[in-house]
Amino acid sequence: MKLVLALAPSLALLGGCWREPASPVAPSLVPMAREPVAKGPETGEASAARRVALGIDVLLAPHSPWAQRLAGRRLGLVTNPSGVDGELVPSADRLAADERLTLVQLYGPEHGIRGDTAAGDSILDERDAVSGLPVQSLYGSRKAPTAESLATLDALLFDIQDIGSRTYTYVSTLGEVMKACAAANKPLIVLDRPNPIGGLHFEGAMVEQRFASFIGWGPLPVTHGMTVGEVARFYNAALELGCELEVVPMRGWTRAMTWKDTGLVWTTTSPHIPSFSAALLYTTTGMVDSACKNLSNGVGTTMPFELIAAEWIDGHTLARELALHALPGVRFQALSCKPFYGGHKDKHLRGVRLVVDSPRDFLPLRTALAILVTLRQLYPDKFELADETTVGKHWGSTALLEQLREGATVAEIEATWAEALASFATARARVLLY
Repeated sequence: MKLVLALAPSLALLGGCWREPASPVAPSLVPMAREPVAKGPETGEASAARRVALGIDVLLAPHSPWAQRLAGRRLGLVTNPSGVDGELVPSADRLAADERLTLVQLYGPEHGIRGDTAAGDSILDERDAVSGLPVQSLYGSRKAPTAESLATLDALLFDIQDIGSRTYTYVSTLGEVMKACAAANKPLIVLDRPNPIGGLHFEGAMVEQRFASFIGWGPLPVTHGMTVGEVARFYNAALELGCELEVVPMRGWTRAMTWKDTGLVWTTTSPHIPSFSAALLYTTTGMVDSACKNLSNGVGTTMPFELIAAEWIDGHTLARELALHALPGVRFQALSCKPFYGGHKDKHLRGVRLVVDSPRDFLPLRTALAILVTLRQLYPDKFELADETTVGKHWGSTALLEQLREGATVAEIEATWAEALASFATARARVLLY
């Protein structure tokens, strides 16, 4: 289904950004689209006292109507090490131990059920060493549960922590699972989790069909500002999947929250996302790395995704020039590093560390654009653009390549996203839960 919808009414162009008047139902729309921030004690120590209850905790609470409805039904679970409850107990173990429920099958996405597989490596069908349950791979030649395995279930649960980026494969797995459940006429129950980078803004272009891939699966911009449950609802509506979908909502989460506001402890979502800082900066430095082929985003160092460095960068100059962009929520610190492994192993690199002081204000993709534009200006003879396929898969199209070659500004590049984001904002507003 093509997402071409009417532009939301009453939009105004302010400082190069599209903004909407405050609305109780629809998000604002800007090239880095942002909603009005709710008033109240939603950050820092105040939020820690009103901890968010995850979907898994809501499902398994005493006297939970969700658990009562699932009692006696044969259940499957799509999960990995990021799927834990509020006390860091794996959801697979919680479900297997709950006498009200009957868990019979596990499904492993990228990195596997227990997180012992490296990024990009295929997952094998196996038996989980902890629970003893069979595990079917969803990352390899197969991306969705087989019809045969779903035929043995009464319902399938999904519990994985996303990090808010289209290029992170967990929301792609979600889409494939939804398609399989629809085809098998099996209900899918998504146990909701926070969007760690918040629910107020979204940025980037949509993926052209020729660049659709497992890091660009659905009709989403690069960041989407939705929880995993909302992404599922969006897929179901926008793609007309026909999946029998339910979302077990969180308690206490609001759109203005980033991860640090939830009172929850971060769990490694994949080997190079060991912290909230890495999750927050994954989109920024990952997208920079996808567009420039001869620099490091920190993978291979003790700060994965928290820096940009290369042998040809002067960190002090880059930090000074980036400060001139007045990017919201982030500062830049000059540094030197020597990666322990990866493509830049044992090379002496210089660059900048990204320090996010205000996660709620931080704009991951605007920051990525500022870095790319600045590097291109400072080092035209050293800066090497990536190939069209790599850029297309990550950024959605190859337009960025020509924009950088022509010396386009950050605002000019963002402006090219506005029309697509207008349609997305309208469709997104219809599926939000919080």
